[in-house]
Amino acid sequence: MNLTKHGPGSDAAVRIRRLRKTYGDVSAVDGIDLDIARGETFALLGPNGAGKSTTIEILEGYRLRSSGDVSVLGVDPARGDLGWRARLGIVLQSATESGVYTVREQLAHFARFYSSPRDVDEVIAAVGLEAKAGTRVGRLSGGQRRRVDVALGIIGRPELLFLDEPTTGFDPEARREFWQLIRRLKAEGTTIVLTTHYLDEAAQLGDRAGIIAGGRLVDVGPIDTLGGPEARIPVVRWVDADGVPREVRSERPAELVASLARLGTEPERLEVVRPSLEDIYLQLVRSADDSAAARDDEEVLA
Repeated sequence: MNLTKHGPGSDAAVRIRRLRKTYGDVSAVDGIDLDIARGETFALLGPNGAGKSTTIEILEGYRLRSSGDVSVLGVDPARGDLGWRARLGIVLQSATESGVYTVREQLAHFARFYSSPRDVDEVIAAVGLEAKAGTRVGRLSGGQRRRVDVALGIIGRPELLFLDEPTTGFDPEARREFWQLIRRLKAEGTTIVLTTHYLDEAAQLGDRAGIIAGGRLVDVGPIDTLGGPEARIPVVRWVDADGVPREVRSERPAELVASLARLGTEPERLEVVRPSLEDIYLQLVRSADDSAAARDDEEVLA
């Protein structure tokens, strides 16, 4: 499968070819190919330990790769200088440490590191912290500190923004407000790379998504195409007259339900289930795990 086929061609903010990262005999990242277009919001999904964080850290220049070619905003991140780093915005998983500075003071301090920063009060408003602008960061709640992290990530007006689990600790209303902020940044032309365990967040924000499992990119494309057409075939479930659970995948579920009704008795526990993004994601991850186990068995037998 050509996992870059939906990519942008030559105008890529991120270009990855044959990326590998190994630790001894363990491959944390195992041959990833991927393009991310300028101005695109790309969601990178996968279970813990799948290789997401390692891949992102390589792109950010915080971790060296074992092999492969990587370009981020036209620069090899292993050789990125301060000028290149100033073009990036990074929101890490961990929350801002407690501090003695107020929200406004901390943002104003970071703004001085950039040649063309956003207005501090504009950023405070964008992350919904107007009422806390004069509060010391150390006195904020976990969710409010997370908003400070996001504010620090966008204060420099980055061309490319990395968001690693950005809404951890947000209540539902705060998450919705954050989504609106990301949409505004995208409308301004910001390229966004998002890692998240919230699949609804990926569906809301992502133009495309990639799923990593076992260090490999197992699928990539627009959210509504992941897994391919077969993954979206509805499933009809019921219990037959003998009490045996039955399950059939059918592209014509209504016809199947009608045929069951013509048998003369109403099937028990009849339901038609259309696979959700979560169902498709879990199936892709399970299939990748099964393939990895089969490869391991072959290596043992070889």
